[in-house]
Amino acid sequence: MLQGSRRSVSSQHAGVNPRLASFSAFSVAAARDNLSLSNHWEGSMPITTCVFDAYGTLFDVAAAARQAASEPDFAALKDSWPQVADHWRQKQLGYSWLRAVTHAHADFWEVTQNALDWALEKTGHDGDPALRARLLALYWELQAFPEVPTMLRSLKEAGLNTAILSNGSPEMLEGAVTSAGIGGSLDALLSVESVGIFKPDARVYDLVGQHFGCAKDEVLFVSSNGWDAAAATGYGFTTAWVNRSGDPTDRLPWTPVHTLQELTEIPALAGA
Repeated sequence: MLQGSRRSVSSQHAGVNPRLASFSAFSVAAARDNLSLSNHWEGSMPITTCVFDAYGTLFDVAAAARQAASEPDFAALKDSWPQVADHWRQKQLGYSWLRAVTHAHADFWEVTQNALDWALEKTGHDGDPALRARLLALYWELQAFPEVPTMLRSLKEAGLNTAILSNGSPEMLEGAVTSAGIGGSLDALLSVESVGIFKPDARVYDLVGQHFGCAKDEVLFVSSNGWDAAAATGYGFTTAWVNRSGDPTDRLPWTPVHTLQELTEIPALAGA
């Protein structure tokens, strides 16, 4: 259900010149502006390009642990797989942020393995190398959320550009997209590996304009991560936060423009 489609951006564009390449969600000033959202959108271009985060947005990051727990060889995971999945994801994100701010980049596959090792030790499964191997193999075959194929086809039928913009490495993204069978509905897979730093650094969001030649206000950026959608708002994109779990809004200088429970309303937001 669509919520909050027209909010004030007095907290969304705080102290940020969205055209400065040095924009960073970690180093923004706390000053406030007086721009209202309605005035902002009256001067905006029509959406031409829809860009999606991958993990948690198009692909279900809990699917690997859930699938492994259903297999006879890994019955020990039956009761703890939700905790494994949650710890794995939280450490994956946390390690990406720490590597970004300390300029210690590694590709997302290394980060994903490091995060899983922590999660398995935390939950008492670190002595099972077969389980580790199975979980990592399943991460290359994550299930797309049910509404994803139809939603992407609707965007393409309307003539819109579509892309993934992700922390994932190119190989990881190719694997996930191929497994989900959605490659025919995507024009580009944009990975942070081309700039060597993770979101929410502005150089990552720059990749969209560099690839498609579009203005920032022609882009609808969609993420299940509230911090990602918020930072992209500060950057200058129209944003939609897919808040599947009903989380509170992150306390950041910006907030997502739209908040959805799932992806079926994306074509309508994009004018498709």
